[in-house]
Amino acid sequence: MQLPHGATVVVADGAKLVMFRNSGNEADPSLTEIPHGEVDVENMDSGKRHQSSAANPDDSTQNEDAFASGVADILNKAVLGGKIDALLVIAAPKTLGELRINYHKTLQAKLIGEIAKDLTGHSIPDILRSIAAA
Repeated sequence: MQLPHGATVVVADGAKLVMFRNSGNEADPSLTEIPHGEVDVENMDSGKRHQSSAANPDDSTQNEDAFASGVADILNKAVLGGKIDALLVIAAPKTLGELRINYHKTLQAKLIGEIAKDLTGHSIPDILRSIAAA
């Protein structure tokens, strides 16, 4: 997969979020970590669309789903605020499913790809290899 200069790369699972910007070019990407603020996992019942991905979720599943919803909220706000022009999401498969439920249509238009893989805690070279292989 080609990663345009300036593209935002999100790496997430049900408890961790790391965001990067491609400071390199398509032929030679270079990821630089960028700040993202706190993920809001408390405000999932005040008008936000939130569905659990499991029929009878336990506390752990609900916490992971709330975290993914909070990540989607951060991404939606960044896209709507004009801070993201191209977005690649790399997330654990379950987290990716929950993110998709909460994507704003404007975010969907900025999405250049998704990789269903848990790479949180992996090195930048590992992440770049996964992007290249996608």
